[in-house]
Amino acid sequence: MNYVPGDLRDQLTHVGYDVVQAGLVCGSGGNLSARIADDDACWVTAGGTWLDRLSRTSFTAVRISDGSPVEGPTGPGAPLPAPRLEPSSEVALHLALYRARPDVNAVVHLHPQTTLLLDALGERVRLVTTDHAFYLRRVVTVPFRLPGTTELAALTAAMAADGTDCMVLSQHGCVVMADSVELAHKRARNLEEAALLTYRALTAGRLDSLPDCPEAFVERLDGAAAIAV
Repeated sequence: MNYVPGDLRDQLTHVGYDVVQAGLVCGSGGNLSARIADDDACWVTAGGTWLDRLSRTSFTAVRISDGSPVEGPTGPGAPLPAPRLEPSSEVALHLALYRARPDVNAVVHLHPQTTLLLDALGERVRLVTTDHAFYLRRVVTVPFRLPGTTELAALTAAMAADGTDCMVLSQHGCVVMADSVELAHKRARNLEEAALLTYRALTAGRLDSLPDCPEAFVERLDGAAAIAV
């Protein structure tokens, strides 16, 4: 295994440090969560945390069904941090996605610079490479709603219900989902790389001639997914 093993909070801490070091976001530009196995709960970053300075005590456990705080230990060897922390202001977004998508075990919400610049310019992110197509499959834009609201959470969850795992929240950020923290991490990285290539083509005046990933490869992915189902 070449990813961070063990506690989900350690995995999310790795994501936070990596995305800041890679220049995707400024220190507190986003929030992270992971569904706790065999429980109606998830770990979510506390409000105001710096993504590159996370530790196990930077997370709080929240009930997915009703958003209430989890009282007492959750999962083997995973006691709650003390004193009690307030979850991120975007906790409603995370919870709505877990409710809408039982297959999702990790949600990464970031404010990635290039992705947001393209959105502000009215340009979609092009999936140029086979990696982009493999990890992202498609990128959907959620119309602007005020951050931290139940309206944003409900709209995003409704648009993710068809299996979309990668979404741009217009003039706000992105949200990527997966069945593991590692895969959500890879999707976040690939989204910003695809956005960066798109932006470079735009600044070079070649965006109109920038091809998406070859259709033959996308059809192969679709065929493999159909067989898996």
